[in-house]
Amino acid sequence: MSTGIAIVVFVVAYLLIATERIPKMVAALAGAAVVLGLGVVGSEDAFYSHETGVDWDVIFLLLGMMIIVGVLRRTGVFEYTAIWAAKRAKGSPLRIMILLVLITAVASAFLDNVTTVLLIAPVTLLVCDRLNINPIPFLIAEVLSSNIGGAATLIGDPPNIIIASRAGLTFNDFLVHMTPIVVIELIVFTVVLPWLFRGSFTVDPDRVADVMELNEREAIQDTRLLIKCGLVLLAVFTAFVGHSVFHIEPSVVALLGAGVLVLISGSKPKDYLASVEWETLLFFAGLFIMVGALVKTGVIGDLAGLAADATGGDALTAVMLILGVSALLSGIIDNIPYVATMSPIVLELSNDIANPVHAEALWWSLALGADFGGNLTAVGASANVVVLGIAKRAGTPISFWEFTKKGAIVTVITIAIAAPYLWLRYFVLA
Repeated sequence: MSTGIAIVVFVVAYLLIATERIPKMVAALAGAAVVLGLGVVGSEDAFYSHETGVDWDVIFLLLGMMIIVGVLRRTGVFEYTAIWAAKRAKGSPLRIMILLVLITAVASAFLDNVTTVLLIAPVTLLVCDRLNINPIPFLIAEVLSSNIGGAATLIGDPPNIIIASRAGLTFNDFLVHMTPIVVIELIVFTVVLPWLFRGSFTVDPDRVADVMELNEREAIQDTRLLIKCGLVLLAVFTAFVGHSVFHIEPSVVALLGAGVLVLISGSKPKDYLASVEWETLLFFAGLFIMVGALVKTGVIGDLAGLAADATGGDALTAVMLILGVSALLSGIIDNIPYVATMSPIVLELSNDIANPVHAEALWWSLALGADFGGNLTAVGASANVVVLGIAKRAGTPISFWEFTKKGAIVTVITIAIAAPYLWLRYFVLA
């Protein structure tokens, strides 16, 4: 009975989110209320369990970084970066998109991708406003590149941290095995950008001329505050990168950074809280509870188990099946709970494979499938949801299907490239 309720609630809420009949926050919270009210999950499951509850690390990481961005916005640095990027690209929308996409991808490899899009999205909105062009294609391209670039390192995407912990993989392991394919994927993604977003690169020459005459240095409004923000951000990013050394969770780092910056900047609550995407945070909370109901009732575990049973003990079949299933399921539900559920099954499979190279390939297929699969739909990865929230607040809402039409194409392309990479590297050339 509980299993059926969990499935029906998730499907109905997902359809409401996809069709946008009601706000996605309302759909997620209503779904969470139903599974809580009917006893499918209890308060212990929803609010305290690491496996089935709200991922408070994600919620508070977002909250902390949103507050930091709120203070940083007062300095004018986003305007500075927007003008700088537009001038370096000589006002060409396509060159601006490529520049911002590459910056986003590289930053996402060393920060978590949510932090990256929180910093890049305001810049993008300002660039597009200056040139009077539609920012939606740029925002979608950036979040897609963020999910691709985040796959390159252990700290770039939360699923990678889970996989590294379960498989005993190091930061350098990810650099050696994941970074090469991510570089290839980014090159291909950059090449297809003109086709994927065709019709989005028309700009008024007068607008370009106006932008080229701007002096980006005049955009900085508070140099002292910018220095303070820079020092706090440097400390925050250092703690992110040194997670394995400092053993401080990114969420704690973000909250500490936000607290320190608010204290030393003298910012008023109305200034920094205005940048907090409350709807996004509540949407995540509701989504986590609904997915937690699927985890508790065994739905996700059963799906993952069926995929594992279908391999028949063949390593190559297992690798390809894990890659495909991970891409599909990670696009439908958030890739964090999916990887948390799937990783014990992959561990069991890898223990039954004699060849250590083939066994390790299972983990890389899980990482690539989950990371790239996050691009499949608008709710496949945390960064997607955050950017949709930012776009809505900026008055340029991105619909579920507008994102998903582009994301699905990119997911197919990236998985199609990842499959031969896994085959060649771990089965042909090993």
